[in-house]
Amino acid sequence: MTELNLTYEAAFEELSQIAKEIETESVSVDVLAEKVKRAAELVSFCQSKLKATETEVGKIISQMEQKTGEG
Repeated sequence: MTELNLTYEAAFEELSQIAKEIETESVSVDVLAEKVKRAAELVSFCQSKLKATETEVGKIISQMEQKTGEG
């Protein structure tokens, strides 16, 4: 996935749309594999974003705890 400006919200929205299309069977068999591949890319992107956010929040909380412990 080479989209530099893709946000979590946009990826999640696209993933939701793909899921809806598959559930309602509005995707032709000819493009089903393409949609599933794209969905897998989006899931991977979202997981990476969540992991990075979790790590960053953990660092911030750690820094805040260190500062409150100094006083």
